Amino acid sequence: MYRFDNRIVATLDAGGTNLVFGAMKGCEFIVDPITLPSNATDLDLCLKTIVDGFTRIFKLLEEKPIAISFAFPGPADYPSGIIGGFLMNFPSFRNGVALGPMLEAKFGVPVYINNDGDLYAFGEATGGILPQINKRISDLGGKKVYKNLIGFTFGTGLGIGQVINGQLNRGDNSCVEAFCLRNKLKPNIIAEDGVSIRAVVREYRLLSHDADRELTPYDIFLIAEGEKEGNAEAAKQSFAKFGEIAGDVFATAVLLSDALIAVGGGLTGAMKYILPSLLAEMRSTINTVAGDEIKRLPVRVFNLDDEGEFATFVVGDSRELPIPGTDRTISYDPMKRTGVAVTKIGASKAISIGAYNFALSQIDAK
Repeated sequence: MYRFDNRIVATLDAGGTNLVFGAMKGCEFIVDPITLPSNATDLDLCLKTIVDGFTRIFKLLEEKPIAISFAFPGPADYPSGIIGGFLMNFPSFRNGVALGPMLEAKFGVPVYINNDGDLYAFGEATGGILPQINKRISDLGGKKVYKNLIGFTFGTGLGIGQVINGQLNRGDNSCVEAFCLRNKLKPNIIAEDGVSIRAVVREYRLLSHDADRELTPYDIFLIAEGEKEGNAEAAKQSFAKFGEIAGDVFATAVLLSDALIAVGGGLTGAMKYILPSLLAEMRSTINTVAGDEIKRLPVRVFNLDDEGEFATFVVGDSRELPIPGTDRTISYDPMKRTGVAVTKIGASKAISIGAYNFALSQIDAK
């Protein structure tokens, strides 16, 4: 979107432990990152650290950034730049902090703050998976251009963002979320408790009866691969259950948005064990009261990282349809379809690109 733009935007990766400051030009970082402790439990110290971090970035640059843009954990009133509510990683912000207006007053540039799931989706849609897919379609002779994307992140929690017709959908309340959808396997529990780091660890402990070791999802992946001691079948089943619950969430999102899906986050390293059950759920059937069996989704679901499936995705069921009363035809493709693809640039880079592109798009729209 702004791959060749020469304007500079200062960025921040805000975590509960560390704050990582940077600057981008043309969707690429142009300075070495500066990492400072978050001091998330001390509001005054945290705000001072944020100001100090951006001050140091500004001093490293030959020209002043045109904006500051970054992701910050919610809940928040993002359009107003106010962070507040129940924030697990930033408890000192819970009573509401006008972070954006404070930074605008200090640095004299517009400040854009968004949810990390939103910026992940916007980054993939404007500088990641979506343009990559559209280019591949064009290279293979396809004519369809996709404009809608749902971005999901698998990590500490379940993140989501939506880009509709090239525009980030922030909703009316900056509250586009998926974490609190119902868990397919435990309907009274939130989906995030089945699609997260803690879910994989908990499920493996339950299935393997191994509650004594401190394991990470990567450890469990290695167990599934046979490269670490443990119950390989339980490890595989832990990821499979994760995939089934995620597939149910994905199906709901696709049904309401009619978009392609990009997936990022650390747990995508185990997609070989997650994806089969995820796709199976999206491709599953459901019944009517009358007993009719219908497809869960009215679109065909493709694994866009599989070359064979992608080739079919491009071609679809295209044919020439005669126009009654004339000797002319019109192209017709009755196959409605969507697809799932894993990020190629990584969630962190996609979020940064999303922050950069969002800032410039807002400035250009004024």
